[in-house]
Amino acid sequence: MKKTIGMFAHVDAGKTTLAEQLLYMTDTIQERGRVDHQSAFLDRHDIEKERGITVFADQATMQFNGSTYYLIDTPGHVDFSPEMERAIQVMDAAVVVISAVEGVEGHTETVWQLLRKHGVPTFLFINKIDREGADVARVFAEIRSELTEDVCMITEEDVLHEGMMQSSLIEAIAERDEKLLELYMEQGVEVSQWLDTMTAMIRKGQLFPCFSGSALQYVGVSHFLHQLDLLTVTDYDPGDYFAGRVYKIRHDEQGARLTYIKAMGGTLRVRDEITYFSGTETITDKVTHIRLINGGRVTNVDQVHAGDLFAVTGISSAAAGDGLGTLSGRTVYELVPTLKSKVQFESSIHPKDMLREFRLLDAEDPSLSVQWDEHAQAIHIHVMGIIQLEVLERIVFERFGYRITFGEPEILYKETITEAVVGCGHFEPLKHYAEVHLRLEPGERNSGIVFSNECHPDVLSVNYQHLVAQHVGERDHHGLLTGSPITDIKITLLKGRAHNKHTHGGDFREATYRAIRQGLEKTANMLLEPYYHFKVKVDAEYIGRLMSDLTQAKASFVPPETAGNKVTVTGSAPVSTMMNYSMELAAYAKGRGTMSLVYGGYGRCHNEAEVIERKGYDKNADPEYSSSSIFCAKGSGYAVPWDEADHHMHV
Repeated sequence: MKKTIGMFAHVDAGKTTLAEQLLYMTDTIQERGRVDHQSAFLDRHDIEKERGITVFADQATMQFNGSTYYLIDTPGHVDFSPEMERAIQVMDAAVVVISAVEGVEGHTETVWQLLRKHGVPTFLFINKIDREGADVARVFAEIRSELTEDVCMITEEDVLHEGMMQSSLIEAIAERDEKLLELYMEQGVEVSQWLDTMTAMIRKGQLFPCFSGSALQYVGVSHFLHQLDLLTVTDYDPGDYFAGRVYKIRHDEQGARLTYIKAMGGTLRVRDEITYFSGTETITDKVTHIRLINGGRVTNVDQVHAGDLFAVTGISSAAAGDGLGTLSGRTVYELVPTLKSKVQFESSIHPKDMLREFRLLDAEDPSLSVQWDEHAQAIHIHVMGIIQLEVLERIVFERFGYRITFGEPEILYKETITEAVVGCGHFEPLKHYAEVHLRLEPGERNSGIVFSNECHPDVLSVNYQHLVAQHVGERDHHGLLTGSPITDIKITLLKGRAHNKHTHGGDFREATYRAIRQGLEKTANMLLEPYYHFKVKVDAEYIGRLMSDLTQAKASFVPPETAGNKVTVTGSAPVSTMMNYSMELAAYAKGRGTMSLVYGGYGRCHNEAEVIERKGYDKNADPEYSSSSIFCAKGSGYAVPWDEADHHMHV
């Protein structure tokens, strides 16, 4: 059986140390590495060794009890959350490591929500029970109150593979399965039935086993692995047709593109062709090499099978999240950066050379959303935080030899509309022709751009309708207030027109863009900013200061909850007002306050007028987004302003 297991935790909970112990006890490595000794098997990069944190989602392979395990150690720092989320999609089970001292922390909750969204069976390991201040009972209670009530503790007395189960564990399972409880009360139940029920409940996300121990001292690790092995089951389709999911892109030392894939079904061989949909077209590529990755060890193989994790060369364009072969669709990622920063470099470096290198990084981490400003000859990237920028500076120097810095990070704003409107675009310079009519309507918050089609083929042929749909979705469209991308809008194609002789593919791009822009001119626009969902926990003596700060931060929150000497406040607030608050909290709470920040989508900007004035965007000076339409008369084209164009339309 093949199983992919992900390791997750807040920074410093001991996740990588636990992974090292699992690899050691399965004879994958001959010596246990340590993060503090910079010798961890899965923290191979110098950046990881020096900072003592996991930055890249690296993988190892281990054999245990007849099964092959692919172990993925994910980043624990919030700045590298997108790397973690991309790996989640290929996991059969997850292990969330929580410190017995610090308990449930900010990133723990982020991880938990993502795992629930993707339906990944999850195990918990309360680590560092040997440290001063460790309290397993307290942390278990935190898990129940802050993560899930469906958690059950499995102690070393519960040796499931030997048929030994404590009454507390039996009761925890039985109370979640009425039929099993009834059967148990009437005549008793065989251990095998309990195990089958547990395994099924874990797969369905109805039960979450919890263990405790000390990874560093090798306490509870063997027990944990045996029970994990017993309670995880996979059933991949070994059929004839290959199906796979891309979860990572990297480049080797020679610059070859490595596409990391999880085989969901079938078999893949060297020289096989893989078909996938990339953006707007279907692509077929031939696999030239297949590599098994085990830490820093690489093994070339001729074929791989369902359940395997591997990397291939020869795939030119597939991105993280893409389905391959018989697996269609692309994974939609939830964690998105909320900051933008400009790449700064010496004038002796040609901007296009730097752009080429950042395009490589963008393929490896699509959350960077690398943008090129042709007019300013500038590169901008999207990031999660300051630590990510520091790491990127190091990566660019080590891989490409360039010393760079970044400008002060700015909030990524977006724009939307508040009223429905119909926008029209006409593009008819000499020997060109296209006309498009679009209805723009406010969409649900955080829904993005949704396209629909109400155009009859008798009005506009289907192939041109498809072009309009493509052009609506192929890029961000600028709003009028700050030039930020528009979002949360439903765009519906109503009608259009082409010319039998003069219409070319690019004409509908121009007409579509102008229709969107004209629609924005005709309706009311609104500025949006990113928000955090937050949870702040402080000693009761600091609640007054905290409430005052949250009010100043334009936060909305529910009444505080008190437990003992601790007070917890949950709510939402703009990223711009909360992004640096953790340092302020640490200062006045003397290190005894904790805060979790989880991306909560976009909402109305709390200081819209101030931001608009600061941005100083001139909608009439943006050459790429004209709201005028182009018509033709007497053999030449002429522009008609947006507020007069409706009267000139041909449909």
